[in-house]
Amino acid sequence: MDLESMLQTIFNFENYGELLVLVQNSIWAGAVLGLLGGLVGTFVMKRDLAFAVHGISELSFAGAAFALLIGADIIFGSLIGSVAAAVLLGFMGVRARDKNSIIGVIMPFGLGLGILFLALYEGRAANKFGLLTGQIVSVDTVQLQVLAGTAVVVMIALVAIWRPLSFASVDPEMAEARGVPVRSLAIGFMVLLGVSVALSIQIVGALLVLALLITPAAAALRVTTSPRLVVLLSVVFAMTATVGGILLALGSRIPISPYVTTLSFLIYVVCRVTGRVRANKGLNGRVSRDQPARAL
Repeated sequence: MDLESMLQTIFNFENYGELLVLVQNSIWAGAVLGLLGGLVGTFVMKRDLAFAVHGISELSFAGAAFALLIGADIIFGSLIGSVAAAVLLGFMGVRARDKNSIIGVIMPFGLGLGILFLALYEGRAANKFGLLTGQIVSVDTVQLQVLAGTAVVVMIALVAIWRPLSFASVDPEMAEARGVPVRSLAIGFMVLLGVSVALSIQIVGALLVLALLITPAAAALRVTTSPRLVVLLSVVFAMTATVGGILLALGSRIPISPYVTTLSFLIYVVCRVTGRVRANKGLNGRVSRDQPARAL
């Protein structure tokens, strides 16, 4: 394949207007998942759970693959796998060292199970590929309503525990001393994270779910230290990546996930460069390493 053919495959805007009308539900679904990913991602970064997201996604993939094998609902199977992994990590991974070792055990186990179920599945190869790379085309009204309803429940639960969870995320020892149920909050958030992972797999697949639940929040933290602004920017970045990725992928033969992950990565790069420039100029409240501190 020459360069021209490759570009034609990646960026093809023929009959774009007609196709845009057909995927309105998919665009709304992407916006909902971007909003959810941006909110949950802020606590993923605060609680240093980036590795946990990957571990949960592997068992979510195994649950979805098993559901595909037996002819059940894929989203339901994905939810079962995600929540099971999240609860397990919430109960067993008390210390960071224990948590990382448990995740390291869960990841290959979940991936191995998923590959086994896909190997036994004799249906369309596109269904197998979609679990790994994501697919959010032809979303009907009922699927959109279920997705939006589940996301709303997760967001309401997250808002309900927002303040104590923030306290427990920043200073767990002090929070526990003040009577905050740190362990219960950790388990509750892991369940919400598991549901978010299962829903996000529809967009980017099991292998690239980090692009929705980690990269936007990580990018926001590069340009601001304001908690409210971090949440706002994380949501904006996640929605931009998801909706923008769907719009770019529309009409091409490439799965949606490369577009979503590329946009997410570019946003992070821009934010990282912006943060470095602001740090060098002393605009973020820190003194540049290249400049001597002024005497007070």
